[in-house]
Order: sequence, then C-alpha cells, then structure tokens
Amino acid sequence: MNLDAKLRRRAAEGNPVRVGIIGAGKFGAMFLSQCGHHPGYHVLGIADLSADRARATLDRVGWPKERYDAPDAATALAQKKTWITEDADALIEADGLEVLIDATGNPAAGIRHALKGIENGRHLVMVNVEADVLAGPLLAKKAEQSGLVYSLAYGDQPALIAEMVDWGRTVGMDIVCAGKGTKYLPAYHHVTPDDVWTHYGLTPEQAKAGGMNPQMFNSFLDGTKSAIEMAAVSNACDLVPQDDGLAFPPCGVDDLPRILSPRETGGVLSRKGTVEVVSSVERDGRPVFRDLRWGVYVTFEAPSDYVARCFSEYGLLTDPTGRYSTMYKPYHLIGLELGISVASAALRQEATGAPRAWAGDAVATAKKPLKQGDQLDGEGGYTVYGKLMPAATSRAKGALPIGLAHGITLKRSVATDQVLTWDDVVLDEQDPTLRFRKEMEAAFS
Repeated sequence: MNLDAKLRRRAAEGNPVRVGIIGAGKFGAMFLSQCGHHPGYHVLGIADLSADRARATLDRVGWPKERYDAPDAATALAQKKTWITEDADALIEADGLEVLIDATGNPAAGIRHALKGIENGRHLVMVNVEADVLAGPLLAKKAEQSGLVYSLAYGDQPALIAEMVDWGRTVGMDIVCAGKGTKYLPAYHHVTPDDVWTHYGLTPEQAKAGGMNPQMFNSFLDGTKSAIEMAAVSNACDLVPQDDGLAFPPCGVDDLPRILSPRETGGVLSRKGTVEVVSSVERDGRPVFRDLRWGVYVTFEAPSDYVARCFSEYGLLTDPTGRYSTMYKPYHLIGLELGISVASAALRQEATGAPRAWAGDAVATAKKPLKQGDQLDGEGGYTVYGKLMPAATSRAKGALPIGLAHGITLKRSVATDQVLTWDDVVLDEQDPTLRFRKEMEAAFS
C-alpha cells in the first residue's frame, strides 16, 4: 500500500522508474494513457513495428508531441522524453532502462524479447500471456537466476486472480477454485473470424471502423483466451486444471461458492485447488443474473468450524454447507492498471504473479475436420481453438501448444474437437521458439 509514495520519492529525487514498452496496441495505449499522469514513471522508449502507429497511439491518448520527440535513447534519458523506434532490440539495450514491458501478443516475439531483456538486466512485465503460457515457467526461472523480476501484467485477469489467491492463502484459507467470467456457449468453439461480429452485436463495417481485429476478438469468444489465461493462473498459483479442462458453468456472483465447490458437496468441480471460468449466459442464451463477465473470483474453504461461523457472522455468501465462500472483483481495467506491475518490479523487486510451476497448458484443438496439408492459423483463426488441460496430461499426450499452432502444416487428418499433437504437424526443429518450449517441458516435467 505504499507504491505511490515510493514512486513519488523516486520522482522527487529526479530518478523516475524508466520503462520501455514493446507493442503500442490497445494494452500499451491504456498504460500510456495513465503513466503520464504520475511523475514516478518515465517512458524511456516505445518500440513498435510501425513508428507511425506508435505516434498515432500517443496522439490518441493525449500525449503532447514535445514529450516524445527524442531522436534517440540517450536524448530521451537525458531530457526525460520518450524515444520511438521500430527496433525492439535497441530499446532493450538502451542505457538506463529498468523495466521492459512486452505487449506484442506474439509468443515467439515475447520469448525472444524476454530473453534479450534478461541478458541486459531488465525486469520483465509480460503482458503477452500467450508467451507466458508457452514458456513462462522457464522465463521466470531464468529471470530469477539473474536477480530479476518476471511478472504477469496487473490489470489483466491472471495477475488479479493471482493476487486474490495470494490474499486467501496468506490469511490461512484453503483455495478451492480461482478464475474469471466470460460470455460462453459451446457453439463458440467453432466460430471463425467470418462470423465473429454477429456474436458481438456488430457489423463487419462497424468493427473495421473501430479498428477491431476479428481474429483477436474471436480468440476471446472461442474459448482460446480463457484457456490461455487459466493456464497462466494454474502455473502462477500451483492450481491444477480439471481433467476435462474448462466447463464454463453459467454462474452469477451470488452462486459462486455453491457452484465453484466440489461435486461431493453439490458443486461442479472435479477437484479442489483448480481453475474454472464461469459464463455470463445460460446454455439457452438467457443472461445470468448478476453475472461476472468482466470480473475475477476465488472460492475458498473454511479451515475450521470457528472460521465457518465467522463467515456467517460477517455476512459472507456461502454454499449450503456454510464452509465454502467467495471473494470477487467485478471488473478489470486492463492496461490502465499496468503501472502496479511496473512499480512493484522496480521498487519492491516483486512480481504481480509469476509462473512457478508447469501445472496447466493451452493446447490446439481442431475447430473443424482438418486434413493433411492444411496450414494452421493460430488462436482465434479458422482451424484451431485453445483447450485447457493439466500440463502432465499435455506432456503425456504430446499435445501441440496453441502458441505454436500458427503457420505450420498438418501431415495427417484430425477430427473436429480433437487435440492436435506434435506428431500431427510438420515441425522445424531448428525454430528457436520450439526449442525453448521443449527446454521448458524438460525443465518442468
């Protein structure tokens, strides 16, 4: 509860926290819109594939041009301005940089930037949850070995969930389940970018005018993003996914402790200490009462009869047994909250959630019948969606991670809803991302 004071002390000393961000998309824009309102942050540089796009982002969020006209990193450091570049490596290597944010959303790029950041002594905030789920446990280990912080991004749901799990365990509660809300129907697994906008109530023209990427938004809808985020939570919180992955039960906030409890006491969970995503709509499409579509939650069990009585005395919602209860947060503010991770890494040398085990995996699953020679197009596309499973199961099956299911070719047919394996695809064994993933699997098996 003293990050603001620490940041202001750094500002008063003329030494604000120096930040570099790679990727000036929506998440990056939201962070940039906020960090300029606090003197404790200095955005030393922004790297994007298009410098013009980065400048347009700064214009959109209200940055005055004189703040980002630095011609190079050295000038930006000396004058406390911001340098814009298309060279991510140059930003990572820039003198004075303390905290590196990867907000690219590209798994291969995220892993490469993280390794480069560790090599150059930078704390890492990984907005790129796709990269984190593909190989985050090993990245976090390498960062720790170098005395650096590797952190999930506060404001994104996995970090907020990890915070709630940490709260529960710190006060002595047994964590039963942790997760988030979303809008889900079983048919969504097979939606493609061609028909995604009908489920958002938009026309393709409206979406295009808003600069909305159909493949990205489809990954939110088809279950892929939920699988990826819950794998990140599993790895950060030592929670093991259920054997069948996510069931997406319809559930409002008042029913969380009843539904997100073990089956033997009337809930839906196959085990305690797991993750689940709740749907904001019933299976017939009716809205759930007091849904948690934008929020996060944790359910926990009273460790004694005395604590269960306290639940009742202080008005906590519980299941019928009175032993399971819930804390939830109805919203998350995405990049607007990212400064918490940056400040925590720089000033406390603490992550806002980080993978510490390989407990969950998000694997590629066929959206339709696929045949030999078909090329996979990754999350949110036409060919595959992401499915959550325990990491031990993924390794035993030889399942193909969703983060590697892009631009590779099938060498045999795969049925609809079948999990793809390494043996189903043509692999480039020299690909550095594939090799790093294999190294991670070996290190955490």
